[in-house]
Amino acid sequence: MAEVQVMEALLFGDHEAKAAAAEAIPHLTNKQRQKLAENGAIPALVSVLHVQRDVKSLEFAIVALLSLGYGSERNKIRITKSGAIPLLLNLTRSQINPLIDHATAALLILSSCSANKSPMAACGTIEALLETLVENNSTQVKLDIIVTLHNLSPYIPTVLLPCTSSSLIHLINECEKSSKLVERSMGLLENIVSASEVALREIASTTFGIRALVETVEEGSKQCKEYAVGILLMMCESSREVYRGIILREGAIPGLLQVSIDGTRRAKTSAKSLLQLLRDCSSGYRSERSKNVVLEEVMGEIDRGEMRRIEVGMVEQMIARLNM
Repeated sequence: MAEVQVMEALLFGDHEAKAAAAEAIPHLTNKQRQKLAENGAIPALVSVLHVQRDVKSLEFAIVALLSLGYGSERNKIRITKSGAIPLLLNLTRSQINPLIDHATAALLILSSCSANKSPMAACGTIEALLETLVENNSTQVKLDIIVTLHNLSPYIPTVLLPCTSSSLIHLINECEKSSKLVERSMGLLENIVSASEVALREIASTTFGIRALVETVEEGSKQCKEYAVGILLMMCESSREVYRGIILREGAIPGLLQVSIDGTRRAKTSAKSLLQLLRDCSSGYRSERSKNVVLEEVMGEIDRGEMRRIEVGMVEQMIARLNM
């Protein structure tokens, strides 16, 4: 179908003609798609989202909008100004998986445009996506939502920050710590708690929040470990008296020692700072005193700047002694 026919079908065609035109758009050239956008195809496609109810027509319309928006900031703005955001949000609540998949992907693409961020937040995008994040089981949908929320994070209302951090720590707790989903979630979580002490307290107050962070330090990707150590450090800096004991009881020391050796540059610095905050030789229990002696040996090396020269095997021996 040529671009002229597509445009005519979108503007004047019946239900079947509009659906066929929308289906054809992704297969056109970039130049043809740009001409369609300039001639009013975007409002016509948004109207399909508004009036159609069959799943296939809606899928074709969303994918067509995605193809027009991808790589074009101008078209992303046009899509938002045409009223697509509330319609896409409604589709995320539809309980129809293909529509949810496409709608969340479209919201992700639109949120990457700076000019769209404020209008999207004002439409209730953040609240709707948090709801879908909890209810939907698709990993790809969750990934798209996390990236969209990251794009919109400067616009998350203060009142929603604790709720957002709670949703993220629940997600992190349930997922494989080495997964891309946890890495993205942890990055967003660190971003949020660095801006809100209330959000920081929210994740610490859950029964599994600190444990999930410690597990991520042990099992996550290098980038994920960096985020997790950063959050634990923020906790301990905010109130050492409150969080030091909890972090120690969750067995954080071995993972932190490992990160201080082979983590990213920022993770190493954060891990060393956190280890310094966790130091305490006042314990009255023999086993705890023994562990503190081992930790003091390692911390002495860190203090003298000699940690790099410790062999991996020696670190593993120290970690094994701390785990006894």
